[in-house]
Amino acid sequence: MAKKKVVRVESDPEPRGETRGETRGDSQEAEPTWTPTAEAKSKATKLRLAAAVLWLLAIAGEVYAIFGVLNADDVNMVLLIGLIVVIGILAVAGSLLWKQANRLDPARRSEPTRFFIQNQLGAIITVIAFLPLIVLILLNKDMSGREKALAGGLGVVVMLVAGYFGTELNPSSVEQYTEETNTVEDIVGENLVYWTKEGNVFHLCAEASDVNRESKDGKIYEGTVAQAHEAGKDRLTKKIAQETRECGFDKPDEPTDGPAEEPTDEES
Repeated sequence: MAKKKVVRVESDPEPRGETRGETRGDSQEAEPTWTPTAEAKSKATKLRLAAAVLWLLAIAGEVYAIFGVLNADDVNMVLLIGLIVVIGILAVAGSLLWKQANRLDPARRSEPTRFFIQNQLGAIITVIAFLPLIVLILLNKDMSGREKALAGGLGVVVMLVAGYFGTELNPSSVEQYTEETNTVEDIVGENLVYWTKEGNVFHLCAEASDVNRESKDGKIYEGTVAQAHEAGKDRLTKKIAQETRECGFDKPDEPTDGPAEEPTDEES
């Protein structure tokens, strides 16, 4: 198997995420919990502010479409359709920025309300930006049935597309980052993982078979768990037992039989 070039992801003065001792309960027992660095949190805040601006523009477009276009005696269909498309683009762009921010600074699953709102806010904003407009289009007395079908149908389609991009199907969490970082550090000895641009998961070493599959740029990227997530990777590989052996981290006196492995990780 040809060895790919390993590329170190550029690091900040401190790691993008770290596990710190956190006191819980009366036991005063410290348990390691992942927390974002100040730099990562600052970057996430900037991304969220940018997303908020785009979403506000989308809602402003909706307000103009309702009060400036639909309230006119002669509805300008070209302008209305253009506004629907622009609102959709703004909603999608905001959602993508918000998702990137959530990779840098995820919520806790132990706080279910905040976790849901933070991860599905893009979908919620999309509904707010489209549903009232679609309803008022269908109820408008100055539009013909054909115009209502065209504008309303387009609105529904764009809302569904934007809602798809706004919905987080596999949201990151502090608990996930903590568990992955602790697992990697226990096996590897440090917070260091490997991935490729095309893959969805990250791996324990550059010698792992999955990370050495053919890829377009022929490179393997090296960095922390948090940097892997920031690069768009969903999770740590489930082939822990297999990669522990492939990377030479298993101990000779320990059994090598592990739990059943996932048939494939979508990694190359």
